[in-house]
Amino acid sequence: MKPLPLPVRLAAGLAVTALEQARKLPQQLAGLPLTVVSEAMQLSMRVQQHVTELAIKGDDVLSGLRPAEEEPEWATFDEDETPVTTTSEADADDPWEEEERAIAEVPEFLPMYDELSIAQLRARLRNLSAEQLEDLLRYEKAHEGRPEFVGMLNRRIRTVSSPNKPAQS
Repeated sequence: MKPLPLPVRLAAGLAVTALEQARKLPQQLAGLPLTVVSEAMQLSMRVQQHVTELAIKGDDVLSGLRPAEEEPEWATFDEDETPVTTTSEADADDPWEEEERAIAEVPEFLPMYDELSIAQLRARLRNLSAEQLEDLLRYEKAHEGRPEFVGMLNRRIRTVSSPNKPAQS
């Protein structure tokens, strides 16, 4: 028997292969979404790796063109910062500060000053003269030294003392 021509044999083989694949299709369809997602993720990771490799090569080339800063001016390190001392820590080192505290008394014009919140003090500042405000500022610095109180008193003193101040703000 004479063999069939090559194109006929190829067509028969192709038909059998298509039939076999068609029979496997229901099983392959169940895993198809997972396969597609997995291959997409692999492709994405390969692209990211190539981009990173190119960036590294670019960094190597560009670093030779301009020297890097030893320590950028915006960089700060813990050992560079000076420690912030609280009023109580500063007072422990300065014996004269303790004496000033003992001498300073609550101003007579505002006897409940130590119990006032910052909002309550702000409401009372409008009725005080520059001299009284300076007394309060000295008292605050000698006792609590609260930054928000000191700042508010300083601002009010500047407002009251300025030559072109608005009438009773």
